[in-house]
Formats: sequence, C-alpha cells, structure tokens
Amino acid sequence: MLLGVVGDAMKTTWISDILEGKHDGQKVELKGWIKRSRGSNKIRFVVLRDSTGSIQCVAKKDAVGEECFENVKSALIESSLIIHGLANPDERADGGYEIIVQDVEIVGPVNPDTPFPITESAMVAADGGETEFLLDNRHLYLRTTRMTTMLKLRSSVFGAIHSYFRDLDFLEYQAPNFVAGAVEGGSTLFEVPYFGRKAYLTQSWQLYAEAAMPALERLYTIAPSFRAEKSRTRRHLTEFWHAEMEVAWADNNEIMSYGEGVVRKIAATLLDERSEELESLGRDLETIARYADSAYPRMRYDEAVDTLQGMGVEIEWGQDLDYSKEKVLTQDFDVPHFLTHYPKIAKPFYHRVDPDDEKYVLCHDLLAPEGYGEIIGGGERTWSEAEILARIDEEGTPREPYQFYIDTRTYGGVPHGGFGLGVDRVCSWLSGAEHIREVIPFPRDSRRVTP
Repeated sequence: MLLGVVGDAMKTTWISDILEGKHDGQKVELKGWIKRSRGSNKIRFVVLRDSTGSIQCVAKKDAVGEECFENVKSALIESSLIIHGLANPDERADGGYEIIVQDVEIVGPVNPDTPFPITESAMVAADGGETEFLLDNRHLYLRTTRMTTMLKLRSSVFGAIHSYFRDLDFLEYQAPNFVAGAVEGGSTLFEVPYFGRKAYLTQSWQLYAEAAMPALERLYTIAPSFRAEKSRTRRHLTEFWHAEMEVAWADNNEIMSYGEGVVRKIAATLLDERSEELESLGRDLETIARYADSAYPRMRYDEAVDTLQGMGVEIEWGQDLDYSKEKVLTQDFDVPHFLTHYPKIAKPFYHRVDPDDEKYVLCHDLLAPEGYGEIIGGGERTWSEAEILARIDEEGTPREPYQFYIDTRTYGGVPHGGFGLGVDRVCSWLSGAEHIREVIPFPRDSRRVTP
C-alpha cells in the first residue's frame, strides 16, 4: 500500500485500498480527477478516479454545505479534487464501496468554455480502436480507462523482461542511438545531420552489443529503435521499443530457448499482476496461461513455405515472410512458433551460414498466434573473421563503417548469438489490441509525429 503524507495528520488513500476493504468506515482523503458526475440540486454522485481505480463519491448538500455543494455541482469532467469523507461498504456501488463526502477542495477546475474533449460518445464511436480525433488528442486520451489499462500492462511487460534477464545474471548494457551504418537495410534508415556529416538513428542495439559480448558475455537492453518504414500495418511503428540480448558461446537452439523463456515470463507476469486488466480488455486468461506454460514448436522455413503454398498463398522459396504471409500462417496457431533456417539470400551478412547446408542461415523468428506474426528475430552470428569478411563482400557492403564490428572477430572471435524482441508487438498481442498504436503512449508512424 502506497501512502503520501498530506499535512501533519491525514494521509492520502489510494482508491484501490478502499476497494480492497482496508478502510471500512474510516475517514479518508482522496486525490483524483472527476470521471463522471450526475445528480440533482440536493445530492451529487461523483465518480473519482486515480491511477489505481475509480469510486463513487456521494455529496449531499445538507452535509457539505451550500458553497461546497455548488462547487462540486459545477466541477466538470477531469477537474482535479481533494475529497475528505467516510469509506462506506455498499453492495449497490461499483466495486462494493462508496465515499460519503464531508468536504471537497477543487484543485484544478476545468473551464466550461473548453470542456474535456474525450467524451463517452467519442469512445463509443472508436469502439476500442483509435480515430484520428483520439490520436490528435493523445495527451488527453491517456487518461481514459482503456489507455490507463494498456499502460499498466506495458509497465508489467517491461518489468518482466528486466526480471527475466537479471535473474539469469545478464548485465544491462546501453548502445548509441546515432550510428554510421545499417543493421536491417539502408532503405529503412533515418538520416540525420551530424556536424557536417551524415549519421543515422539506430535500427538495433545488436552491432554494439556484439562489441561488448567478449567483455560481458551475457548482456541485454531495452531501448528505442528506429525504422523508416512506410508500412501501414497494425504492427509497424517508426519508433519502437526493442528488448535485445546477446550471449557468448551459444548456438541457435540455445538462443531460441532464451526467447521462449522471456515470452513465457511476460505472459506469466501479466497473469500474476494484471489479470483484472486483461479481463477488462476481453482477453481469455486460459489463453494467456497457455502462452505462459506451453512449449513453443519449431518449424523450418521450407515447411512454412509449403504450408502457405498449400493454403493458396503466393510465395516463392527465398522470399522473406512479410506480415501478410505471417498473418495467414499464424492465424490458427495455439501458441507461438519458431520459424528457423531462412535462406541465406533473405538475410543480412551477420547471420551465420549453416555449415550443414550453405543455402540456409542459422536464424529464427518467433511468430505469435492469432495472426500477430513476428515478435522476435534472432540467431547465431557470423563469428569468424574470414566468414564475416566474405559475407560483407558477398553482399557488396562497404567494410569501413563496420570495421569496429569486424574487429570483434579479429581479436578472439567466438560463437555467439542473440535476438531482438519487439516489446510493443508483444504488448499488442497479449492485450488483444487491434493496432500496435493502442499500446504505446505516443505512437510514431509514417503519418504521425504529434502530439
């Protein structure tokens, strides 16, 4: 229970504490914002919200006095208040409790000429999605129950990732956001002026993680990445949060085990910490439990291509699987599946060629069920100096921007690998969101950079 001292005597009470029955019949002080308000000239029912929940507060004119009552009556939605009153159990009230108001202080009134624009009718029109109006008013839309729920889920997802890696003695490590070269392809780089030179916003932490791998051996990060993609699918952002890891002496199978472990940890944490929030979004807890408890099957790229072709999807061997194909492939999955051994021609130079068949590389994607598609991409790295130089030259990539990367192989290279997990995509999948924009506070895509 979190308490903030106010004045010398009374402590502010969280609404969730009242709803848990911790203050029955006691005098409490609540600080929050008006969610709804209704009533007559003699009684007012104000639903107050704070970050932990909402509760009905009943203000009677003969109990609080005429001046206080008129202040409450005139206070608009999203006005901020401090309410003193008694916590009263009442089965008729939502949550089983209400506050019998004794005194009210209006802290931040809302001007009647500019009322809060996010109305119930706007929310009903959006029906869980996000209209341009709600996106334009994102700074205010964050206060709604749905967005608050998404942000709480998001916080638990980030906490689960940190916990998973730290429990395995991984070290958190940071890399620069200004870089000189690409990780995922030059066409998706954001070019920025840099003191008379060209620089780019990072697409991934990976290359700089590999530089630190011989020092730390087990390392991870959670950081933003940037991709100048014009894709307008429900899972693409130009700025997104990336959870990445790198580990020495590991092969593709071991790296997949880490990926499965962290995703299962996230699902288990949401069940433990956010079951009520998941149910409020219409998510089936048994489904989330299956994601937390089940093993994740593995299939090779060739099998996936055969499956898609059997479903009437046009795809040729050697093509990467874009979202439209992943969506079809995963729509009937019960749990996430690993897709392994992509053709060499479909992947960048840092993916290690399979020594058993040089047409393939030792990599994997983890595809989420319900049509959500890729949430992890990773694999073994090309780790010897001779092989990395051959792969760079084969692709026609200039060596100079990657010399520091080549050096990690020149001086004691070892087998290693890692992956990148799209945190926003995982939040979107586990919350059941229709669009990835729903699970990030201020989404950035090819059409939006405000507010």
